Amino acid sequence: MELDLNLLRVFDALLQDGSVTGAAERLHLSIPATSRALGRLRRAMDDPILVRAGRGMAPTPFALRTAPRVRSLLDEAAALISADREVSVADLKRTFTLRINDGVAATLVTAVMDAVAAVAPGVVLRFVAEGSESTEALRDGSIDIDIGVVDDIAPDIRTLALYREHLVGVVRADSPLSRRPTLAQLCRHPHVSASRRGRSRGPLDDVLEAVGRQRHVAAVVPTFVVALHLVASSGLIGMVPSRLAAMYGETVGVRSFPIPGGLPEVEVTMMWHARLDADPAQRWLRDVILGAVS
Repeated sequence: MELDLNLLRVFDALLQDGSVTGAAERLHLSIPATSRALGRLRRAMDDPILVRAGRGMAPTPFALRTAPRVRSLLDEAAALISADREVSVADLKRTFTLRINDGVAATLVTAVMDAVAAVAPGVVLRFVAEGSESTEALRDGSIDIDIGVVDDIAPDIRTLALYREHLVGVVRADSPLSRRPTLAQLCRHPHVSASRRGRSRGPLDDVLEAVGRQRHVAAVVPTFVVALHLVASSGLIGMVPSRLAAMYGETVGVRSFPIPGGLPEVEVTMMWHARLDADPAQRWLRDVILGAVS
């Protein structure tokens, strides 16, 4: 049995919603028509696709493995059909998945959401946390846009630099620590490290090591946002992106200060796969993201 694009769209919707009813609503089909399409998919793929799990339905392992490839095929088809055409963002019905770390997300998500909601009410932005920097997620379509710091760029990945960022120190607003502390003063207080991998060592340790000093890391938390709140309720010193400190520091009750010795800047970059380079809908979203950081 052949699989046409309409059947693949049903497969994609079923995997996103996890139910026939949800997929029918997403595709503007009747429930019986969607159920029949699921039957055709099961016969064509020789797999149940969705199986009963309590009161709901769960995708099979085969369906989970296949879903990114189907999403990639649908993206390529959409790009082929819509290439060189203008997109009507007001009528656009599409879900974009963006991978982003919490330090960037906290300062970027609101601006992007406001800009999208103002002109494209049918667009859904699905933000997922970093788990792996692998570009395979961009290749297989499970991630549409990746925003973060990168080292090596594969030839099939397109990039655009958004802005440069650096870490600043943060302490509780009433902390006795000087507003421009020395490295020696920093080492007299306990620190909190923000690392999703659970690492206590960071770029400040390299600066301290070069002058024969060492700090005490009393806590390691998974995100910069958690670190910011922990600093606000303790005597700990933390380090967070400067944009995060500037936007939320006063609200949560912390003040920031420059790190003596200077920490290296990093470039925050937007990445996407080459197959979506000409897709007008994604091109529009990339412009929105660029505008949000300008």
